[in-house]
Formats: sequence, C-alpha cells, structure tokens
Amino acid sequence: MNAVSPVVDAPSSGTGLVTAEAVALDLRPARLGSRAIALGIDILVQLALAAVVMMVVGVVLAMLPDSLVDDALVGAVMRIVIVVVLLAYPTIVETKTNGRSPGKAAMGLRVIREDGGPITVRHAFTRSLVGFTVEWPGLLLPFLTWAGSLATMIASDKGRRLGDLAAGTLVVHERRPVPFRFVPGMPAGLAPWAATADLSAVDDDLAAEVRQYLSRAQELSEPHAGSLQAMLSYEVGARVTPPPPPGTPPWLFLCAVLAERRRRSAAQLAAGRLVTERVLPGFGRTTRPFPAFPVRPASPSR
Repeated sequence: MNAVSPVVDAPSSGTGLVTAEAVALDLRPARLGSRAIALGIDILVQLALAAVVMMVVGVVLAMLPDSLVDDALVGAVMRIVIVVVLLAYPTIVETKTNGRSPGKAAMGLRVIREDGGPITVRHAFTRSLVGFTVEWPGLLLPFLTWAGSLATMIASDKGRRLGDLAAGTLVVHERRPVPFRFVPGMPAGLAPWAATADLSAVDDDLAAEVRQYLSRAQELSEPHAGSLQAMLSYEVGARVTPPPPPGTPPWLFLCAVLAERRRRSAAQLAAGRLVTERVLPGFGRTTRPFPAFPVRPASPSR
C-alpha cells in the first residue's frame, strides 16, 4: 500500500503567504518579544565586533607617523567603523545566511521576502539602511523614530518594522511547535482477541499510517475521513488473522491493532533488557554515584 496522504482542512497561515504555485505557506510571524531578544543578541555581537575593529584601528593609527594622524583622520576612521559595524556587517551577514543573523539564529527566526522567497543583498541592505537611520541606532531623531518603529511593529498584523516595510520582507519563526496528538489505547473487550491475533504482516509503515490517522482523525473532514478509515481498515484487515469479532467498528479495530503492537514491542524491549542484565550485569547503567546534597534539618516545633 502506498503512503497515505490524508486530506485535511488547510490550516490558516499566520502570514497569509501564497507562493506563485498557489501553495499557502503556514508560517508564524515573529512578534515583538522574540525579535527584541534577537536584536539584543545582535547588538552584543556588534559591540564585540566594534571593539575588535577599534583595537585594530588603534594599532594601525599608532604605527602611522604623527604628522598623518590628526582629528580629521580619526573622525573619518570612526565614521567608517560605524558604517562597517552598523550597516555593512548586518547586510553581509543576512545576505550570506539567508536572513539569519546571530540573534535570529539563536531565536529560530529568519528574514524572508513577502512572497516567501529568500532575501537578496538588496533586501538586506534596505533593512540595514532603514535601521541605521531611523530605527537602531537611529541617527535621525533617535527617540522619536524608536517610538515610531515600535508602534509600527505592534500595529502590524505580521510584526513588521519600518525596515521590513521598506524592503518588502518579514521575519518568521523557523520552528513550529508540535502539538500533542492523543492516540487511543486498547478498546474494552478487544484485548483477548488482540492478544491471540497474528500481527506479523502489519509492518511499521502501515502502523505509522494508522497512528497518523488515529491521532489526526478529529481534524479530518468528510468524506475524506470515512474513505481513509475504510482504506486502512481494509488494508490492515487483510494482514491480520483471525479477523476481529463480528460487528467490530473499523475505528476500534484499528485502535486495537495499534495498541497490541505497542504492547508487544514494550514486552520485547523489557525481555531484551532482562536478558542483557543476566548476561552483562550492570550494562548500560552509570556507576558514578550521584552527589548527596546536604539537607538542613527541620527546626523543632515549639
């Protein structure tokens, strides 16, 4: 049987992005909290880079003749260092890493285009230039532009800042939380039959398909849910002997088969560990004692 691809209702995309092939991208836009932490990490990296660059520049200036080093040269060098650290560095990093600066990489974020594609040097430079002038550090009216950038990000349904609006980009989460999916256990009354059934023909791939269906059955819409249940019941029923008791609903039949396979796997694992313990006592167990933490005696009651 080929891998089953259940048809489910399309989840709503947090970004609303649709590719040119009419494929909706289910991505979560990054909000103020995660982006603020990522920005803090990037600022620390930029400060460290600025310190290293200034150290190198100081050594180079110290090696030059005093007649060449004046206030104009020092001022020009300082401006170049600021541009390199605050404009060139983020542009190069985001371009080479496809939108993942050190702070964004630590927080699991990435900068993408509005159409979901990777950013180019034009997008990275525009973001860095807008940030350099009106956001962070914001050379033009810093406090006023900071408030404007913060208000723009809060008001945007996708958490976009001024640099994102100018460059046509947005920041999204690369990682998605995996929801807990409940898989039903052994149905009442089918345990005696399942214990004597031959399940050797039910391979891991088919069992994985059954597990996926049972864990997502509530998300499936009709008629897809019914047709998928019928397909899996027919495929599993052709491989299991003896058949389940007459009148067993397909749902309970699939639950019983999956629960019995899980029970037998756990029993085999426990038996294997028991044999290993008999042959190689203590194998796989740590021999280092855990440190004993001092416990303060309770004060006597008065």
